[in-house]
Amino acid sequence: MKQPYLLLLILCVSPVRFLLTDPIDDIAGFIRQGNIQQLSTLFAPSVEISLLGEENVYSKVQAELILDKFFNQNKPKAVKMLHRIDSNPNYLFGVLIVNTDKGTFRIACTLKQVDGSIKLIEMRIEPEK
Repeated sequence: MKQPYLLLLILCVSPVRFLLTDPIDDIAGFIRQGNIQQLSTLFAPSVEISLLGEENVYSKVQAELILDKFFNQNKPKAVKMLHRIDSNPNYLFGVLIVNTDKGTFRIACTLKQVDGSIKLIEMRIEPEK
């Protein structure tokens, strides 16, 4: 008797779960796939990028080009979530460890509520020590 109710509950809740995506998990997935074009859909109009010690603020288009070049030169093999802060719905932070064909990198991502949606405002990429 309990099985039909359990099945009904799973069917009702599952579609809702798929609609609620986590931006930090999305970023990890896009990096794992090397899909910087899709990653750029999460960018704020301007993004602060620190790439191997060089730091600057870029437009959304410039940030996409810079990250695309970096990930073409360092093809991701695996991505592991090291740390996340998601207790505030208006501010998210995640640290990823990305293994590439040329080394391991630590990527810190800061997301913030911008114009009604969560956008990536800062990304720091440094060699993992």
